[in-house]
Amino acid sequence: MTSRFPSRTRPLAAAMLFGAVLLGALSSAHATVNPPIYMTHGVEYMSGGIGSDEAQLMETVSPRWPATFEFAVKDHKSADFAANVHVTVRDGSGTALLDNVVSGGPFMVARLDPGNYEVEARLGSQVLKQPLHVLPGAAAKATFVWPAGTDMASAGTRAVQ
Repeated sequence: MTSRFPSRTRPLAAAMLFGAVLLGALSSAHATVNPPIYMTHGVEYMSGGIGSDEAQLMETVSPRWPATFEFAVKDHKSADFAANVHVTVRDGSGTALLDNVVSGGPFMVARLDPGNYEVEARLGSQVLKQPLHVLPGAAAKATFVWPAGTDMASAGTRAVQ
């Protein structure tokens, strides 16, 4: 059997092939799948952050999205990330752009145009509201923290690390 490589380059070719196979195996073993991107009323959004890999992914991508929302429940000792939060985002005229969408994890990112918004987040029966100002080319963030004891019958949590 003849080789395509001259005898002096065979060790280099073998090392490169081994490196490529090893790199492929390592990267597929640690690959985190992006949560799905949804669209409603022309606004793309993505939510997630359940598990440390997905939380890291959401924290990494959030600066690339105009708006980020983070959800947690906190007492005087510790905090838990909150999931299954119902989110409504209204523009300056009161029109709902995201209307009662459910966050699949403690992070949600949205492609909102520059402007002023009101963000409403409901966990169980407790509702929190915040204004959000999105500037061109800048990432805006709103953090919603419910007190411990919030009715979380429909909420999933994990400890904040």
